[in-house]
Amino acid sequence: MVYEDVLIKPVISEKANLLREQNKYVFIVHPDANKFQIKEAVRRLFNVHVVKCTTMNIMGKMKRLRGKPGRTASYKKAIVRVADGETIQAFEGI
Repeated sequence: MVYEDVLIKPVISEKANLLREQNKYVFIVHPDANKFQIKEAVRRLFNVHVVKCTTMNIMGKMKRLRGKPGRTASYKKAIVRVADGETIQAFEGI
């Protein structure tokens, strides 16, 4: 898997902004990616030293549209902790 394909998009939310103060960044990642691939992708794409990576599978929620049941898409989320004093410039100013 190519490193650009591992990270799908960053998560911009209130909780993710609070985690950034602790040097933790949240990404939606490819469902087949493992922790080692995520660490390596963040290290190579953003030139930071990754200390820890935590992953979780988020199941889609049940929804209804015009009375018919359905489900939102499931996805995999990763919380990446970088070394003290390092930041990911793509997140700055958001």
